[in-house]
Amino acid sequence: MDKKALEALLNDMSTEEKVMQLVQIPGSEYEASAEITGIERGQVKDNVKKLAGSTLGIWGSKRLRKIQEQYIKEHPHHIPLMFMLDVIHGHKTVLPCPLGQGATFDPDAVKKGAEMQAQEASADGVHATFSPMADLCRDARWGRIMESTGEDKILNSRMATAMVEGYQGDDLKDSDHIAACVKHYAAYGAAEAGRDYNNTELSEHTLREHYLRAYSEAIKKDPSMVMTSFNSVNGIPATGNKFLMKKILREEFGFKGVLISDWGAVGEMINHGFAEDQRDAALKAMQAGVDIDMCSGCYSSSLEDLVNTGAVSMQMLDEAVLRVLNMKNDLGLFEDPYRGIDMDAGPVITDESRNLARETVAASLVLLENKDKTLPLRKEKYAFIGPYADNKKLQSSWAFSGDDKNTVTVWEAAKEVYEPESIKVSAGCTMLDQDTMTARGKRHVDNWEEENSKLMAEAIKAAEWADTVIMCLGEDFAQSGEATSKVSIEIPNVQLNLLKEIKKAGKKIVTLIFTGRPLELNEVRELSDALMICWLPGTEGGHGIMDILTGKVSPSGRLPVSFPYTVGQEPLHYDMYPTGRPRPENGPSAFTSSYLDCENGALYPFGYGLSYTSFEFINPKLSAQKMSDTETITASVIVRNIGDMKGSVTVQLYIRDVTSSRVRPIRELADFKKISLDPGAEEEVSFVINEEMLRFWTAEEKWESEAGKFLVWICNSSRDGQALEFRLI
Repeated sequence: MDKKALEALLNDMSTEEKVMQLVQIPGSEYEASAEITGIERGQVKDNVKKLAGSTLGIWGSKRLRKIQEQYIKEHPHHIPLMFMLDVIHGHKTVLPCPLGQGATFDPDAVKKGAEMQAQEASADGVHATFSPMADLCRDARWGRIMESTGEDKILNSRMATAMVEGYQGDDLKDSDHIAACVKHYAAYGAAEAGRDYNNTELSEHTLREHYLRAYSEAIKKDPSMVMTSFNSVNGIPATGNKFLMKKILREEFGFKGVLISDWGAVGEMINHGFAEDQRDAALKAMQAGVDIDMCSGCYSSSLEDLVNTGAVSMQMLDEAVLRVLNMKNDLGLFEDPYRGIDMDAGPVITDESRNLARETVAASLVLLENKDKTLPLRKEKYAFIGPYADNKKLQSSWAFSGDDKNTVTVWEAAKEVYEPESIKVSAGCTMLDQDTMTARGKRHVDNWEEENSKLMAEAIKAAEWADTVIMCLGEDFAQSGEATSKVSIEIPNVQLNLLKEIKKAGKKIVTLIFTGRPLELNEVRELSDALMICWLPGTEGGHGIMDILTGKVSPSGRLPVSFPYTVGQEPLHYDMYPTGRPRPENGPSAFTSSYLDCENGALYPFGYGLSYTSFEFINPKLSAQKMSDTETITASVIVRNIGDMKGSVTVQLYIRDVTSSRVRPIRELADFKKISLDPGAEEEVSFVINEEMLRFWTAEEKWESEAGKFLVWICNSSRDGQALEFRLI
């Protein structure tokens, strides 16, 4: 439909029809088995159900076609309904959780993963996903860190950008792609005390310098939607925050797409104490530029009256409605309201999608410890012990359209590699301590003590039989994600006790940690000969893990978040600001910025990860020692594989602005490149440093660079490297 036809359609619509295009209702109103049912079925009025512009939480080619046919038939202007779904890290083929994808440091792989997700979701009738999440996350207590790609603005920017490109492709009318939604705007990851939905209090400097960066970069790729966040920002709920939504998002970032609220966020402004009632909430959301009210009922109940009484102008309403109609038009829904739907089979998991998932899993795994080269495994007797040893629940709570039956467990993959007489498996214990609270409620097991006693005895026998034990431990999948804030970030006590008992057998122990957040691993580290983070790896988790354990692939994952010594350090991130009283390198001294009982930095820092081979960084250098704002400097290093196995390494470039009008971080990631080298091979890796990379939010409240000294590191983690120096003149 061309622009004139679309505007003619808008002008012919009644006020009620226009308002309802801005209303999103749960899929449970159309299909009882829809995943998300936050509003009781039947609470939505019939006229809203018939005219609402979009729905969410429902998928399936046959049922969506049936719903669409009925909807278009009953709509006065036969405008198609838009179906949205949380396709966060997979639809049918589930990839590692986003935090795990961040660990790959490979935007190209992440883009391919988003393309695969879009193809599967579109074949199931889905038009738009609520992804990527571009929130900067520095607090392991916050459960939704699992949905981010980490604590660094550059890494998050690259990953969010890659996901938008992968989901949307070059043309949204291509039915192999779906609309992307950059979320949660803004600063949701900075929730006070790591408690979900909580206030965030950030200076404009910190907001602009760190928290807005990934959103702004992703928006340059023209995502169809941006989602408002639940939190308030400096005392103003994001959903009613005109400074964030109009001045920054629309004017500065140039976003022209649809702004959608998160679930119920418009109505929640009443709870915040920012809006008096639903009418007031609808007014303030419209004034902030929110185009779609997701499931709060405020627009459907109040917006038409606000327009009729002049509180909201018809021009404001028309602008919002036109953005929604444009999105539907961009998707080609007016020409084909059934785009992408495969009525014969819907989406299917293919060998190609499994291979992509398997490769991504292997690239995401982060080897933290490997004492005496315990890994890769050799031809011995192995016992796979722990609640994750043969567990199909390897995806997160945000992969609800995936099917557990398609998941390959660690044990299933091990049986493909080893002869039956050389391996054994035992759960060893329950996943959780008794009466543990998760996002899905309290977990209670009848006869919990008796069950764990039995499982422990079986595990000890298996450990005594084996030469090496592979412990498969971690948090339950429902302990990370939305509404899973925690003040304890250790593995469950029942699992730690299992590890201690197995250690008594005196065998080599390889510990695999499944998690959606950084954890305290001090004790686990001491009890393990090798330690690897597996995240929540998804459908091909077992295969990808065994590829690393057996040495088929050398580990190359790097931590996208810092792992603390203790939760008391949170929020924790590598790019901290220097202090006037820095802690000496050789330990604490009186009256310095330090803890009495803990290191300042991370147990395992951002960018850290081991390999089965070794890489030497030779002759790091800069092409010049001075640079004007119109010139560039090339930073380069020769990387050589000095081990005996092929491997990949992420070469990381960090920069520090030494003296400036605002204190700058001790170092910041500026760029990175992942390369693969055969044994003995070497490659020169170079980065171009330009003036734009040196800009920051200055004391003059501007994005500018300032002349002076800069330090540069070319290295393989945020704590490594030899500092080089140049001056911006």
